[in-house]
Order: sequence, then C-alpha cells, then structure tokens
Amino acid sequence: MANIKKKGTIGILTGGGDVPGLNPAIRAVTIRALREGYQVIGLRRGWAGTMEIQRDKDSDNSDCYIVLSEQIVNKAGRTGGTFLHTSRMNPGRVNKKDVPPHLTGKYNKEVNDLTPEVIKNLEFLGIDYLIPIGGDDTLSFGVRLFKEGFKVIAIPKTMDNDVPGTDYCIGFSTCVTRTIQMTNTLRTSAGSHERILVMEVFGRYSGFTAMLPTMAGAANRCVIPEHKFDLEKLTDLLVEDRYKNPSKYSVVLVSEGATFKGMDKMVMKSEEKDAYGHAKLGGIGTQVSDQIKNLSPKFNNGREINVINQSLGYLVRGGDPDAIDSIVPMAYGNLALDLILKGIHGRLVVLRNGRYDNAPLDVVTSKSKFVDVKKHYNVDRLRPHFKSFEFQPLFIMTGSGLG
Repeated sequence: MANIKKKGTIGILTGGGDVPGLNPAIRAVTIRALREGYQVIGLRRGWAGTMEIQRDKDSDNSDCYIVLSEQIVNKAGRTGGTFLHTSRMNPGRVNKKDVPPHLTGKYNKEVNDLTPEVIKNLEFLGIDYLIPIGGDDTLSFGVRLFKEGFKVIAIPKTMDNDVPGTDYCIGFSTCVTRTIQMTNTLRTSAGSHERILVMEVFGRYSGFTAMLPTMAGAANRCVIPEHKFDLEKLTDLLVEDRYKNPSKYSVVLVSEGATFKGMDKMVMKSEEKDAYGHAKLGGIGTQVSDQIKNLSPKFNNGREINVINQSLGYLVRGGDPDAIDSIVPMAYGNLALDLILKGIHGRLVVLRNGRYDNAPLDVVTSKSKFVDVKKHYNVDRLRPHFKSFEFQPLFIMTGSGLG
C-alpha cells in the first residue's frame, strides 16, 4: 500500500451496536488529526475489517478500509449510525465459518485466534495508533491489542452506559431522550383505552436506560437487571398508579435483561450467541405484559386490565444524535488526539465527576458497571430512589464504577 503518512497514521473503527454519536466522534478524530499532520484510515465493519485485509499491494481492500478526508467526515458527522459500519466480531475468537477465505488454510479450528493477523494487517496499513469506539466487548479486544504491544486509545460507546471507568458513553443521552419521547407518545393510547403500558428498553446487565426516563417522569415504575422483581408487587403498584391517574393508565419500563422471581435466566430471542458469548435478548416485555394482565383482577376488584406491550428496540438506536451525543463525541475525539500528541497510549477517554479525563484502558475488563441498587433503586416501590442531587453526576446514578 502507498503510505503517505506525515507525522503518522491513525486508524479508527466502530464496533458493536450502532448508536447516534459515532459519526461525530469519527469526524472529531479525523479533522483534528488531519490538521495536526496525521493521515487517518477508517477501518470498515469494526474488528471484522481488521481481520479481512489481504496484505498484497495489488489486492482490493476497499471493503476493509477507507482513507478519510474532511469532506467525507463532514458529510457524515451530523448523522446517526456509523458510516464505517460495524460488527460484533472478536478476532480473538473466530468461528471456523467466519475465518476470511484467504486464511482458511492457516486457521481451520472450530474457534481461532486471528490476533496475529490483525496486528500484521494494521502494520501493513502503516497504522501507528488505533482508536476503537465501542462498548466493553469491542474495547476488550482493544485491551488485548494493547497488551500485545499495539498503541491503542479507546472511546466508550454504548446506549446502556455500562462501560466502567466513565460516567458517560456515547449514545446514552439519545437513548434516554428517545425513550422519554416514545413513552410520552404512547401515553395517548394508554390513556384512551385505560390500559397499563409496558415498554421494553435496552439494558442487558445494567438498568440505566430504564432508570433515567423513570426518574424524569416518563414512567411510574421500572424493573432492572440488578434486582429480580416480584410480579405481584409490580402489578399491585401499577394498578394503584392507574387508579390514581385521572386518565386511568400507568407505565412501566422493563430492561431487556430484567428477570422476575421464578425465572432462572434472561429471556432470549434465540440461543445463538455472538462472538463475545452473548445471546440476543428480547421478549421479557411480552412475558411481563401477559403476567400483569392475568394478575390484574386480583388487585382490581376482579376486573381484568388490558395491557399495551411495546418494545422500543432499534428505534432508540436510529436517527440523529441529540445535543449531548453531538458534543461529547467531539470532546472525546479531541481527548484522544491530545493523548496521541503527547505520545500516550493504553488509555480510555472518559467523563468523570463532570470533567473530561482519561483512565487506564484495562479498566474496561477489570470490573463491571451496574446500578447501585442500595443507593439508587427502591426495591419496594420499584423505581429510582435518591436523597440528594448535590454533587451527583449529570445523569445521577451513572458513576464511573471505579468506587
């Protein structure tokens, strides 16, 4: 490959689920890097693109990477999603069927570690620093590369806001904004028919995306992965909420990873797992809706209450970023460049205690980040709990997980 680098070459990729705010982050990194004298290469489809490059100057690798310019990133920078595309590929654990065709002769086990190929491919492209943008799964492979000696600076992204070490992950604010908007939209139907509204929201292990909208007044109750709830208690509370409401409806937000007493595992759409060992969740909202309807006569003088069941799903991933997910990615991209200009790597750019900062990259894999149930969740009332907002983070219960 013809390498036209000046100070050096920076690679950038996006992995895992798409969220609004990825394109602004790519734009921020690229514009600052170009003005500082670096070349920027956008790696397509996350870690998948880094695996599939063929190290031959005559090979067409356009499906794996693109040299970025201000014109390219300016056009995409105001939009949602990621124009570099994304995947949930883990080069450290590649199933035999997913090994790139040109590598099948060398890697033919049922599960293969293609990390050496990724490193060689990044070196082939002349990449000096790599900036992966993703959640703890995507960034965990960034930790692996860093431990192998590659220069990595990571940017946290996930609408669940569950990457440890930071108070904020790109995508979270837009997710909360969309959840509040859509809950308010469906209130009209719930009120018109005097029903209970059950809305399933994202949140595999952490309940932040259910907690914040509920705290903001979008819902009466929420159930989260961190606490196994009692269905009869939830139904009793929702019937009471409905009775007190002049429009005769009530609302509960259900995290996709929530479980109720009697369940032994989360509800999954299928048993098929991704490269990081996660099955696709979905369906807890339907189960909760059915159970609430069946239990409602017990708390409503023998009369059944109908339920509206809605899964928000990809609706909170799509569309343009809100103000916070336009500003924070810009700051994160510039923080990453600040570190590169200082020759620093192996860091995660973060927001902590209301200020931009950076943390050791391996914080991503060293612990997990959850809602502090004792501090922020009332298990009797099944809703957020707080005593004082003084000196709390912007989003109240979203502390960095560093203790």
